Amino acid sequence: MRKETFPIQVAGSQPYAELTVYLYEHSGEIAIDTRPLVLVCPGGGYAYTSDREADPLAMQFLAMGYHGAVLRYSCAPAVYPTALTELAWSMALIRRNARDWYVNPEQVLVLGCSAGGHLAASMGVFWKEAFLAGALGLREEEQRLLRPDGMILCYPVITSGEFAHRGSFQCLLGERETELSPRMSLENQVDEDTPPAFIWHTYEDGAVPVENSLLFVGALRKAKVPVEFHMYPRGSHGLSLASRLTQNPSGNALQQECTSWIGLAHTWIEHWYNL
Repeated sequence: MRKETFPIQVAGSQPYAELTVYLYEHSGEIAIDTRPLVLVCPGGGYAYTSDREADPLAMQFLAMGYHGAVLRYSCAPAVYPTALTELAWSMALIRRNARDWYVNPEQVLVLGCSAGGHLAASMGVFWKEAFLAGALGLREEEQRLLRPDGMILCYPVITSGEFAHRGSFQCLLGERETELSPRMSLENQVDEDTPPAFIWHTYEDGAVPVENSLLFVGALRKAKVPVEFHMYPRGSHGLSLASRLTQNPSGNALQQECTSWIGLAHTWIEHWYNL
């Protein structure tokens, strides 16, 4: 396995912003030529990026036989669109290196937890916006480099409306929160070019209400974008793998019945790409 880390410095980036990729080495002994890649965006309310939702998730997808990557994107005081531009930069880098890294360029997925889910979903709805192409110096015909082939959203922040996780939008938008909140309510930005999604949430989530996912699922269905959604009856916010591997010191991120989500996501990927 190869591990490489790339510093990211776009307009507004914090010094710590970086992309780490975990890549299978190509082997003539193995029939697989290219593999999907899952790019993980940890949560943290756009105030930080959680260790619990970073490498532990990427390692699970490596165990499934996929390449993995983790984006440590810029958080407050960095404001929109810095993190989204960093994610766009990462998508373009992965696709431009797809041949050398043995990545299938049509199987690059983004995964996000909580506020990282908002970032991943933002990539899904805003990938064709001219400001992203302009920030990266992409020609019009290169813009599709930025489109995720799928989204895996774990208890995502979606809406800036009634069920908003207000802290995430305060950190993301800063002084422009009132101005930009409607645009960043992602259930209103879905169209037919939004990639398919796998989404899970818990009914008991007291930090980011499950209505965030329900609103996004409804918008995807209205746009006829394929979506698989799982709502677990129990479990707090920020579960990550929901197992002892990502249990936090207070012990409230352990929920045995929710551990099935990672296997369901695996099945979804395998089915979607006919692997």
